[in-house]
Amino acid sequence: MTPAGRGALPLIKSAIAETVWPAMPGKGTSSWLAFQFQLERSQWMSAEEIRERQFRQLESLLAHAERTVPYHAQRLRAAGWRANKKLTAEIWAGIPPLTRRQILDSGTALQSSALPPSHGKPSFVQSSGSTGMPIKVLTTPLAGLFWNAFNLRDHLWARRDFAKNLAIIRDVHFLLGDDAATKAGAPHGLRRPHWGSPINDIFATGTSSLLHLKTDVADQVAWLRRENPHYLVSYPNNVKAIARHCLERGIKLPRLEQVSTLAEVMTPEIRRLCREAWGVPVKDIYSAVEVGFIALQCPDHEHYHVQAEGVMVEVLDEQDRPCQPGQSGRVVVTSLHNFAMPMIRYVSGDHAEVGEPCPCGRGLPVLRRVLGRTRNMLQLPSGKKVWPLFAPERFVELADIVQFQLIQKSLQELEVRLVTRRAVTAEEERRMTAFLNDKFGHNFDTIFSYLAEIPRGPGGKYEEFKSEIVS
Repeated sequence: MTPAGRGALPLIKSAIAETVWPAMPGKGTSSWLAFQFQLERSQWMSAEEIRERQFRQLESLLAHAERTVPYHAQRLRAAGWRANKKLTAEIWAGIPPLTRRQILDSGTALQSSALPPSHGKPSFVQSSGSTGMPIKVLTTPLAGLFWNAFNLRDHLWARRDFAKNLAIIRDVHFLLGDDAATKAGAPHGLRRPHWGSPINDIFATGTSSLLHLKTDVADQVAWLRRENPHYLVSYPNNVKAIARHCLERGIKLPRLEQVSTLAEVMTPEIRRLCREAWGVPVKDIYSAVEVGFIALQCPDHEHYHVQAEGVMVEVLDEQDRPCQPGQSGRVVVTSLHNFAMPMIRYVSGDHAEVGEPCPCGRGLPVLRRVLGRTRNMLQLPSGKKVWPLFAPERFVELADIVQFQLIQKSLQELEVRLVTRRAVTAEEERRMTAFLNDKFGHNFDTIFSYLAEIPRGPGGKYEEFKSEIVS
């Protein structure tokens, strides 16, 4: 590793029992290590060199799409692309972005009629549907290898000690399938003697423990105290609930060193709660099932590096112009290695803010923060859309609130869903309404609904704000 990478490579499993160190890796392990060898070096390339190599890979992808994918062939030719022509930034910008609605309406026209055999047998994956419009994407084992490679990079960037213990609280159906997921329910969860593939294929690891996300928060905390892990993996809003529970009751997790999050938007409040509850940092992942890993948190900062070896990421404004550092726009992603159903300039439904080049020295593009889904923007009667940023840690202090969710029902109506420990007074409702109106810059008609529990959405995701306005 380079000096900036810090730390020694974890102990690799040896294919020869008598040769422990240096290890003699087996055939499969050698391939993984060769891949990481390339990723270790590509992250330090200049931004210009990374982009040049991305365009070389894009030329290969576009040539394949023009030849074997009817839907893309028409779009690419209209943009001026030909297989024997060098791909330029102007031609690339002329390719129309691909929306979820277009994917749903295209049927099989987005699928390749001649997938290279070396990419493996294709299969479908499905997005969680948190946008309200789930899609199925045909993908390949080759694309899956890139997913695992960036998963391994995340562990290495976060400098986790594989010999220690890992606790995972999430929708475990994604990891285990229905039968094993049932065993991972409360109160005991499921324990494995390793961290799972691909980590366990390469390195000696400690144990991992899994618990289903649907478990009550108090039971999750009790389980964590029994497992006493060094690392915790879960969704940001679930981590927030666990941290608050621990803070309110003075519960410590003495061995916990780091929290890893995925699948939802990470906020400064959640990072603060983890520091206050356990004195540990958060390492966040930005990914999507349909395109793979999009960005990983920098090893040395809280912003994100685009995984440019696997995806081309553009952040575009309302006129489809590239956003500059400090500006936010919609995230458009191209998967560089899915030749079964090329996702070329796919509008993910997310918004993000572009960051300055990172002082760590990596040339990988920077996202300062991921803001969330387009459908989670607040729309004012004027037609203006804004992010509903309102200091939730202060909002919950206005009453004895356990959990909340805001739903925009119309341009004028806002529903506040609450789970509380006691009845909320009329004066507390008045203060909450005034607080939200002040933060959002408009006097909404506010309806309060009281629930025993606020259900999670598809894939176990939880959203503090949702808009039901059809636009």
